[in-house]
Amino acid sequence: MGFTQKKGDLNINSNYSCGVRALAVFETLKGVIVLFTGFGLFSLGPQKVQTIAELLVRYSHLNPARHYPQVFIEASSHLSNGRLRSVAVLAFLYATFRLVEAYGLWRMRAWAEWFAILSGAIYLPIEVQSLIRHASLLREAVLLTNVFIVVFFSYRRLLDRESSTQSPVIEAT
Repeated sequence: MGFTQKKGDLNINSNYSCGVRALAVFETLKGVIVLFTGFGLFSLGPQKVQTIAELLVRYSHLNPARHYPQVFIEASSHLSNGRLRSVAVLAFLYATFRLVEAYGLWRMRAWAEWFAILSGAIYLPIEVQSLIRHASLLREAVLLTNVFIVVFFSYRRLLDRESSTQSPVIEAT
């Protein structure tokens, strides 16, 4: 069919590749959004971040006296240049992780499946705990999506491993 598979590439079909590429686009978006947000906050400085936090609460029609808006405003008021720098560094590391994963998934690399398994599995305990504390449809959807990704890619890795360990049948002529 014209497609030559290199070592480290996945054995692919079109439905699988569409799904994996959709996940790669999603991971790219997450990485880019976090990168811009982290460096955007750093470039604003602590005082402007607090002002923006207050404006977000006001324009979102949230009650600033309620718990979460109050925590958000309070946290923004305690930011320093050092903390903003730490946020920017963490955002850069997270974005790098996501973009590397997205690149590997887009290129259909087997190592990227392991990346997806690990990056999904890391968050599962946190997501379960969050769902137990405050159940919501969004939290359920995030948990189920990550469980699906981890199970799906784990199954793919298992199938790939089994197919590579089976010896080919040689027919006598």
